[in-house]
Parts: sequence; C-alpha cells; structure tokens
Amino acid sequence: MLACTVNLLQGMSFFMFVHLPRFLSDLGADEVGIGLIVAAAAVASLLVRPWVGTAMDRRGRRPAILAGCALTVAAVPLYFTVQSVGPWLVTIRVLHGVASALAFVGIATYGADHVPEARRTQGLSLFGASSLLPMAIGGWVGDVILAAGGFDGLFLAGLGFAVAGLAVSLRLPEARRADAATAGRRRGSFRRAVAQTDLRPVWFIFFSLSVIMAAYATFMRTYVDDTGVGSVGVFFAAFAGTAVVIRAFFGWLPDRVGRAWVLFPSLGAIAVGYLALALASSTLAVAAAGALCGAGLGYAFPVLFSIVVERASDDERGSAMAAFITFGDIGSLLGSPLLGWVILHFGYTVMFSGAAAYMALAAVAFRLWDNGRRPPVPASSPALP
Repeated sequence: MLACTVNLLQGMSFFMFVHLPRFLSDLGADEVGIGLIVAAAAVASLLVRPWVGTAMDRRGRRPAILAGCALTVAAVPLYFTVQSVGPWLVTIRVLHGVASALAFVGIATYGADHVPEARRTQGLSLFGASSLLPMAIGGWVGDVILAAGGFDGLFLAGLGFAVAGLAVSLRLPEARRADAATAGRRRGSFRRAVAQTDLRPVWFIFFSLSVIMAAYATFMRTYVDDTGVGSVGVFFAAFAGTAVVIRAFFGWLPDRVGRAWVLFPSLGAIAVGYLALALASSTLAVAAAGALCGAGLGYAFPVLFSIVVERASDDERGSAMAAFITFGDIGSLLGSPLLGWVILHFGYTVMFSGAAAYMALAAVAFRLWDNGRRPPVPASSPALP
C-alpha cells in the first residue's frame, strides 16, 4: 500500500506536466520545438536507466526510489524560473528526467517484487492502477489549477505532490531478496537483459507503443487548443478511468484466458482510438477515443510488464525492468519530435491516422516475431490459432 501511495503521489506530480506544451507554446515554441523539449527528459532517463537497473540489483530498490523522489522535489521548483525557451529549460527537463528514471523504475521493480507469481498480470494491473489514477484526475486538476492560478499554480501543485511522495517513500522497507546483493554484483546485467532473445520482441512492441503514446502524451494539449475539439481533462479522464476500471475489476482476464488473447485486441483498441481522434469533431468523440486508448493500454502495459518479469532472471530483475522502460524512453524520445514534425507539415488528422496504422503493423510484427516464445496458455483456455 505504501508503494502504491508513493506511485500515486509521484504520478500526480509528474502528470501536472501534461500541460507543459501549452506553457512552451506561450513561450513561442512550435510543435517540433515542443517535441524536442519534452523529449529532453526522455534523453536523460535513457542515459541513466542502465545504471539505475544495475544499482537496484546490487543495493536494492529503496535507494533509487528515495533518490528519485528527492530529486523531483529539487527539480520542480526550477520551472518557476523559466522565462524563455533555451538551455536552462533543457537543463531542468534533464534533471526532471533523471528524477523520473530513478523513482519510477524503482517503484515498478518494487511492485514486481511483491506480486504473487500465480496472479502476476492481475497483481501488476492492480499496482499499475496507482499510476493511472493521476492520469484520470491529473488533467482535470491541471485544468482547474490553470484557470485559477496559471502555470505558477500548476508548478506549485506539482511540487506539493512531489514533497508528499518523498515523505511517504521514507517509510518504505527494503524489498530486496536475500541473495540479490551478491547476485547483482555481476557486471553486464543490463546488456544481457537487452540482448536476451526472448525479450527482444517485447522491447520492440513496447518501443512501438511508446512512439504511439507520444501522440497524446505530448500533443493532446496543443491538439485541443488548435482544433477546439474536446478537452485535455475529458480525454485523460476517459482514458485513465477506463484503464482503472479494467485493471481493478477485470485484471484477472489475461491470467485466466491467456495473455495473447488479451494483448492483441488491446493493441487494436489503441489503433482504433487514434482513428477516432483523427476523425473527432466533438467532445464525445474525444472521450470515446480516450476510452478506447485506455482500454488498450489498461491491458497492454501490465501484460508486457508481466512477460518481462517472467522471462527475466530473478537476480537481474532490476536491470530487465530498466531495459523495459528504456525502450519506452527511446520510443518517447523519437516519437515526440517525429510526430510534431508530421503535425507541423500535415496536421493532426494525418498524424493520428499514421499512428493508428503504425500500431496495427507493429502488433502484427510482434505476433510473428514472438510466436512460439509465449508462455503456455492455461489448460482450460483455447490455444491461439
């Protein structure tokens, strides 16, 4: 419960910054510039992930969590000092990215350590709900704060959540297994995780999913502002609300019927959600798109997460989790500026349609690549054709 609370509070702090593109736009940045600045945090995360994973395997999860929470408290107030788009803003984004790398990899691995093996996907789904709740309410909270106090109020709220997260994290006991301190000392654990044959298809599909997620994570704010359709709060409330309901009440489904039977329809739902955004002309359509994307990610992320936990060595789980999230960072890093370029030259309709097509093609490629590497489907369930 403490870990979920830390995850929730850190998520609320982090999710205040879904409105950052509007702040950057007010400072004069275009879509490509916004994508590059937002991606700066992903670059920083990407660079420190290997070290974070190895450190957790050697010394446990708690030091990474505490360092990440403390660094978030240090980074967020610096946004008050930003007056223009330039090196100082990029420096802040880098610091914020390092903080998120430490905190979220640590919390995710901490949660994986406590999930029962027999109900791994369901347990990870429930733990992951603490990440989705900020998404469900963060957009609404951010809209209200922006209307009442502008961006100073938004940054102050982000700082408040970060301080609360740090305070709770101080009470976390170490979750390290007895043998992790010695087994984790072997060098090259991160490289082994990246190169592991049966994990490569997972790296590919999570990278692809992260490229796609950059479309709404980075540009939902400017999409609403430029088109006048829907609102950030409506999309993310529908997105995260649907995902939370799925994880809370139907998280057992992948373990019961087989993960592949749930994963591929989920990826399809994300593609359909993007098509809905491409064609949206009302708030209801934006809400429907959010619900479709939320239903897809509500299953896709914990299924992929559980596959990584299952296929990785227990002694190098921290490195495997760091690798998993690293490929997500790479996807975000490439996705934000690339999709921003598409928007700038072709508009939002083409961007969302192209993202939908890429998601569908990536799902087919993953199905072909990972065929034969999936864990057995439960005996009571039909086999995949």
